[in-house]
Amino acid sequence: MTKLIDMRWPWLVAAALLLLVFVSTFFEVRFPGDWDTRPVGTVEDITALAERGDLNVLMLTIDTLRAERLGVYGYERDTSPHLDSLAASGVRFERHLSQSSWTKASMASLWTGFYPSRTGITRYDGVLPEDALMPAEVLRDAGFQTVGLWRNGWVSPTFGFDQGFDVYQRPIGTTLPANLRRENPTLSERGTDESLVEAGLEFLRVSGDRPWFLYMHMMDLHEYVYDADSALFGSKSSDLYDNSIRWTDGTVGFLMEKLAEMGQLDRTLIAIVSDHGEAFLERGIEGHARRVYRETTEVPFLLLFPFRLEPGVVVKTRSQNVDVWPTLFELLGIETSEGSDGRSLVPDILASARGEEPAAEDRIAFAALDQNWAKRDASALPTVAVVDGPHRYIRVQNEGGDLQEQLFDATDDAREVRDWAATDPATLERLRAIADEYYQRKPDWGESPTREIDELELNLLRALGYKIE
Repeated sequence: MTKLIDMRWPWLVAAALLLLVFVSTFFEVRFPGDWDTRPVGTVEDITALAERGDLNVLMLTIDTLRAERLGVYGYERDTSPHLDSLAASGVRFERHLSQSSWTKASMASLWTGFYPSRTGITRYDGVLPEDALMPAEVLRDAGFQTVGLWRNGWVSPTFGFDQGFDVYQRPIGTTLPANLRRENPTLSERGTDESLVEAGLEFLRVSGDRPWFLYMHMMDLHEYVYDADSALFGSKSSDLYDNSIRWTDGTVGFLMEKLAEMGQLDRTLIAIVSDHGEAFLERGIEGHARRVYRETTEVPFLLLFPFRLEPGVVVKTRSQNVDVWPTLFELLGIETSEGSDGRSLVPDILASARGEEPAAEDRIAFAALDQNWAKRDASALPTVAVVDGPHRYIRVQNEGGDLQEQLFDATDDAREVRDWAATDPATLERLRAIADEYYQRKPDWGESPTREIDELELNLLRALGYKIE
């Protein structure tokens, strides 16, 4: 069956995209209460997932989604009604950290379970080596059909992200409908996440009875895409971003409704994640892939089971993108090798669902970036965030080699704007030492390979809004 899908897949997708013209009715989505027919589950049902043999896995990555811009994370604007409703019947991780503010470095950590210092994926030309064990490889060996659909060139197969996928493709872009707006003027990619969703649904229509793993990497939010119906919040850059969240939320709602109609929702484990957030001049910086402050590294993680939890569960202990796959594998009952920087969050989920304090205390978490990742001839210019409970230590190496250090305490400063570096030297020194240790960690597979990227591909990556010099 897999080989048949491999052969038919491009033609099926192309045919579907030619036949289907999405109009404004695409987002006339009923809310989950209207279509969510999943049974109500219990804590015991969570622990019994590993015994089921019919589970599918959907990983939905919403590129550039900042956690605190969702209603379920406390935002005052109604940006995310579908995601909020879904979270209310699943698990929401309240304090979730991505491992970088740049897609390739962040996704390399999410897939491998290693921090950037251990993946070695810190520059524009870095490639994940074949020695890196990817979740799609594990799932394929466990009998899953594995399909990846992506629209961000930083996770293309040329950078090693296709390992383990039976099919790993960029859906065919279509001409944008006239009612759509794309407000990032640096971007020129055709198509929207509508093509991504329809390609995923077409795969499900022909997938047969074998369990499947479907990875979908959405990009409309990265490009600030929205339409008249989602233009609710103004015209400033930050408002346009919120408009696009509302648009993307409708895409997610449409996908979930179709999964329900296809009878897939009550046998699918769904992880909704993001690679990084977005800054809006909180510290004089706009966008992402420049620093690793909270606004570009605190991201959502929602976990939906093939049943509803009433009420939904909120996990308050610190979690990270490196924890996502250890958690999914334990839920699926798949054993993997030890040694990753991540850990399973299943004990935290179960304790939170029972109203108990999680047994595991907060542990130290990291986000990192080479600020010169896009400069071909420049030396590394690292920045790192060390997060320990309410404290966030930021180290920035500036041009010339001097270091800038900042220390934030979210206890009474949720937005982390007050710098405690001069008034809490003990904490500063402790976290500084931990940052030093972080940079001593190296990839288990040695130096990650690099590859030459021609100007055509560089221009395609530049079209995402990145300045590669």
